[in-house]
Amino acid sequence: MARPIICSSMAEAVAGIPDGIQLLVPGFGPGTPANLLTALYDAGVKDMHVYANSVGLPQGTSDGRKTLNDLITARRVRKVTAAFTAPTHPSQASVPADMIRAAELEAELVPQGTLAERVRAGGAGIPAFFTPAGVGTLTAEGKEHREFNGRMYVMEHAIFADYAFIRAWKADTLGNLIYRRSARNFNPIFAMGAAHTIVEVEEPIVPAGELDPDQIHTPGVVIERLVQIPADGYFREIPR
Repeated sequence: MARPIICSSMAEAVAGIPDGIQLLVPGFGPGTPANLLTALYDAGVKDMHVYANSVGLPQGTSDGRKTLNDLITARRVRKVTAAFTAPTHPSQASVPADMIRAAELEAELVPQGTLAERVRAGGAGIPAFFTPAGVGTLTAEGKEHREFNGRMYVMEHAIFADYAFIRAWKADTLGNLIYRRSARNFNPIFAMGAAHTIVEVEEPIVPAGELDPDQIHTPGVVIERLVQIPADGYFREIPR
């Protein structure tokens, strides 16, 4: 497989992304690819189906950074699949939550571990699996159930998206990635779960061989594009 393209700007990294894509967006705040999301917002891409842990993060801050919330509010997203569709603070208003209640945004609620496993399975080429999570709840309605060893399980289909936006701490020119602390969260799983994986990198991208192989979390074979976060980029995490 060819080496990943090292882009000179965030705009170049998202260039050519069409409307109507399925997009994986990791992050709990830490690990959110805010620079790529901002570039995608500026590019005007619309009609997306986004997979994320939550749609409840605040809209972009005064520094111009955009979040998934901004894309939804701008009506660029037609459907979200997420573990949390309510605000992180229930007392705070949430435009996406209001849009879901008003049937202006389609939403699929998925248990958090099931979401991670659906993407992991997709990256591993596994089409579906059985899990006990969600059995007896609305999230399991209409899905195939099967009993194993006296316990009921529900079948969940794998997710393999068109694009994944990833935020890494370090990378080399082969696309090998290292994540830092809690920013690791969904990033390693989501990086494997898409046909096109684009990565924003915090530290300067180094030549192949300079990263300790024992520290690499994601192999470069699945990475398509890398872009260095510029000095004036968004390094601070999104507040909750």
